[in-house]
Amino acid sequence: MNAAAVLVPVPDGAPAYWAEACKHLIKRDRVMKKLIPQHPGACLQSRGDAFVTLARSIVGQQISVKAAQAVWERFERLPSDMAPAQVLKLKVDDMRAAGLSARKVEYLVDLALHFANGQLHVDQWVGMEDEAIIKELVAIRGVGRWTAEMFLIFHLMRPNVLPLDDVGLINGISQAYFSGEPVSRSDAREVAANWAPYCSVATWYIWRSLDPVPVTY
Repeated sequence: MNAAAVLVPVPDGAPAYWAEACKHLIKRDRVMKKLIPQHPGACLQSRGDAFVTLARSIVGQQISVKAAQAVWERFERLPSDMAPAQVLKLKVDDMRAAGLSARKVEYLVDLALHFANGQLHVDQWVGMEDEAIIKELVAIRGVGRWTAEMFLIFHLMRPNVLPLDDVGLINGISQAYFSGEPVSRSDAREVAANWAPYCSVATWYIWRSLDPVPVTY
């Protein structure tokens, strides 16, 4: 069966590269050839704006998805608008009462300051290299490389991000390619060599192999 014969329909709102990425992955990778057709009608999607995406990632650190959603819902009711300038007007006590730790309050304030003070080249990100954007983002307190990579994938929709710090990706590679045996970063890079230049897409499908419900960041 050739690659074209197993291609799945590309849903509305898919990134422009999605169809070509699926074709490439099906042709180059035996696991993707089986996995991609199992998830028709779904694809990577961008949600929210840059500030909201990063704020949500900070709120959700080290707590369950359910708890993170509950805290976010309380927090987003505090400002009149979820924008950097409005967040900077909030009282610390009110933010803490929403369920945020003292450290996360500090992180959110630092994030808002970076946006409000023009320390981030938001308007230039479209034309910047991935690593240059990561360097900007990790300068914000509470934003590590993993968060920056999730931002590249889910907000900027970059096609070739390989988040080696992501536990789900490593576990998925272990199960799909190594029969559940432990996987090193070097092993993961070797597998991903066949995915390039669409590592983000392959990663998304590996996540689907573990959880059919699309991830939201």
